[in-house]
Amino acid sequence: MAEDKRNILGAAAAIAKGMSVTFKEMMSPTVTEFYPEEPPKFEERFRGKHVLQRDENGMEKCVACFLCAAACPANCIYIEAAENTDTVRISGGERYAKVYNIDYNRCIFCGYCVEACPTDAITHGHGFELAQYNTSTLIMRKEDMLAPVPPGAKPPVIETEEVAAH
Repeated sequence: MAEDKRNILGAAAAIAKGMSVTFKEMMSPTVTEFYPEEPPKFEERFRGKHVLQRDENGMEKCVACFLCAAACPANCIYIEAAENTDTVRISGGERYAKVYNIDYNRCIFCGYCVEACPTDAITHGHGFELAQYNTSTLIMRKEDMLAPVPPGAKPPVIETEEVAAH
């Protein structure tokens, strides 16, 4: 009989504790974000869509060292390197990323690519609207991820092989 009373009191105490948490949350103010009308508020370390950064002269920071692709556990980064020439200079290093693709079908937004980059060329932006009906549109190309040219900087001019041949 004494054991039954202890079980009943223990159950009542557990219910009272749970209800106290519920009532405390009911009395706190509600936080509402009006997302489509107002831009969302992100924390500083939010990991969104990747951004390929430029330096203050408008040149690409990526020197095609492949460290980001090597660090990626999902193997979603594909890079093709090309050499800078005296006439066409895309980045500050000897090479630049001619092709830089990230497959967001596979990306887990872990941030290892950002940590591995020695030139701080790749960062996480605050883009979060990545949902698509067609998965082939989730492969982001270099042109989709490049940061805009800073004001006053002259971007590098890329000559195509057809134009250079004539």
